[in-house]
Amino acid sequence: MNRRNFLSTAALGAASAAAQTQRDWTGKNPVRYPEPDVVVLDKRFAKYKIGNTPIQRHWVGAMWAEGPAWNGVGRYVIFSDIPNDRQMRFLEDDGGKVTVFRKPVGYTNGNTFDYEGRLISCEHGNRRVTRQEYNGTTTVLGDKVGGKRFNAPNDVIVAPDGAIWFTDPGYGSLGEYEGNKGTLEIKEAVYRIDKSGKLDKVTDDLYKPNGLCFSPDYKKLYIADTGATHYDQAPRNVRVYDVVNGTSLKGGKEFTNMKRQYDNGKAVVNGAGLADGIRCDTDGNVWIGAGWVGPGYDGVHIVSPDGTLIGQILLPEICSNLCFGGAKRNRLFMTGSQSLYSVYTEAIGAGIA
Repeated sequence: MNRRNFLSTAALGAASAAAQTQRDWTGKNPVRYPEPDVVVLDKRFAKYKIGNTPIQRHWVGAMWAEGPAWNGVGRYVIFSDIPNDRQMRFLEDDGGKVTVFRKPVGYTNGNTFDYEGRLISCEHGNRRVTRQEYNGTTTVLGDKVGGKRFNAPNDVIVAPDGAIWFTDPGYGSLGEYEGNKGTLEIKEAVYRIDKSGKLDKVTDDLYKPNGLCFSPDYKKLYIADTGATHYDQAPRNVRVYDVVNGTSLKGGKEFTNMKRQYDNGKAVVNGAGLADGIRCDTDGNVWIGAGWVGPGYDGVHIVSPDGTLIGQILLPEICSNLCFGGAKRNRLFMTGSQSLYSVYTEAIGAGIA
């Protein structure tokens, strides 16, 4: 598999001059440093690439992996294997061992930890957002709005004031594979639940709001729109909003368009890619799980605060979601179609999970 294919004639020629061998993802054979699949497209990304670290594939065995979240105290990553209705746990201090954490889990997708260290999850199958308490019980944070059920909450984040923000595109209700098939009762939207339990809709101007993250100062909210999976007219982009008083949004506009692919900073092709999970680093760059195009595109796209694609981390499968973790929060964990990956960077993740 040629994983340096930039999907254009010129880029194909350049790629053919590079290594053409198929990548060994078993970990048995060493990777020649610097890691060839961490790609600098703009000089601004060069400082984040470590010269002597590889992309590691820790585990394969999911049917569709999503929602990684880092627990700093436990030194582990929780992630969802949605069709198998289970949450998995990667234990950093146990040689990267991956075990089943909970099952069944209501076909959870997105996960995060709140400021008290409790696990927050979006349950596709039960159409709700839940919190795992210290004693192991489950608290339902929200399952209805206006007397109607959520479609199928997807991704979730927390703000410093303790409020929980989540998206509700409804993918888990569109079939039996990732949840329970059922009618979408409300418009796809993004919601906020404050610490008192008050629920507010913050925007419904996206077709299928999916991954979301705050900027490092919590003054902006980025949201990926994957509506092109079901709406022909939907854009393939990430939108950015101003956060007003920590409670509402205004001024939504396109931040970056996932139809664009770059070679050395120049657009060379219009692809059919999508953004899924997203996270910011402390410099304000947005790290975007991307895919649905193929080699040379699938993986992570790193976009500067001004919307320019400055780097890529290429994977052999779609990158559904990602999070920063590790003792220094400079280890990027990535869930692919069936796998869990990580790579060390010089970027530091913003937020807590």
